[in-house]
Amino acid sequence: MDYVLIAIGVLFIISGILGCVLPVLPGPPLSYIGLLFLHFTEKYQFSTRFLIIWAVVTVVVYLLDYAIPVWGTKRFGGSKRGIWGSIIGLVVGLFFFPPFGIIIGPFVGAVIGELSTGKDSGAALKSGFGSFAGFLIGVILKLTVSGMMAWYFVKELFLS
Repeated sequence: MDYVLIAIGVLFIISGILGCVLPVLPGPPLSYIGLLFLHFTEKYQFSTRFLIIWAVVTVVVYLLDYAIPVWGTKRFGGSKRGIWGSIIGLVVGLFFFPPFGIIIGPFVGAVIGELSTGKDSGAALKSGFGSFAGFLIGVILKLTVSGMMAWYFVKELFLS
């Protein structure tokens, strides 16, 4: 049974890392579930304190992931259309222009979203940059947290 739990845990860890850049998957929560699957085995255990700390970190990062892009867009004068444009640009870029579309898509989408509100190109570019910066900060934060959980998973599995 442990092998099944470990295999499922590995799938969740991988999905969690992918979820850091794919908008349809919640990255850190999936990584945390991967840690839980490893914890539920007989041989590999994490302390209760460790699990609580990572649960709190996961919730905080999950909430910040929604707040940071909005803050970045608003900080640079963006609108809701800029935010939605950034999200749509990410999805389009991901499927049609991988891997660079993940980086370029949110920026282009935010600029188009801002232009659709009637803003001049300078203001749209500024808002697009804010949305893009917020998106990148969120991705880096999620990748850091999910990467650390993956490290603890591998460390417990192979180095303990």
